[in-house]
Amino acid sequence: MLAPCEVAVKSVIPAIRAYVAKELIHTYNMKQTDVALFLGITQTAVSKYISNVRGQAITIGRTEEIQNKMNEIASKIAHNEVSGPQLVLEFCDVCKTVRRNRLMCQLCKRANPTLDIKKCNLCK
Repeated sequence: MLAPCEVAVKSVIPAIRAYVAKELIHTYNMKQTDVALFLGITQTAVSKYISNVRGQAITIGRTEEIQNKMNEIASKIAHNEVSGPQLVLEFCDVCKTVRRNRLMCQLCKRANPTLDIKKCNLCK
C-alpha cells in the first residue's frame, strides 16, 4: 500500500509546481529559466508544466483556499520573500490542504485498489 505522501509526490507536488510556474510566468512575467531556478527544477520541466504535459494528474486549483495559497507562494517567490526550506514548507501546507479537502482520494484509490475511500481517514 502506498502512503498518501507517496501518492502526493507523484501527483500533488507536480500540480502545485505547474500552477505556481504558470502564475510566475503569466502574472509576474518571469522567464522559464528563472522559474526553474526558484523551484529547483529544470527549464524543460517548467516548459512541460506550462504546456500542460506535466503536472496534470490532479486539478488542485478548484478550491479558493488552495488557489489562494498557491497564488501567495507565487507572489512570495516573485518578490524574493521565500526560498529553500521555507518554500518546501509552503508546498507542504498546500499539499496538506489538498489532502484535508479529500482531493486526492481517487488517486489513492487508483494506487491502492482495495482502499475504501469512503472509510479512509488517513488525510484528515
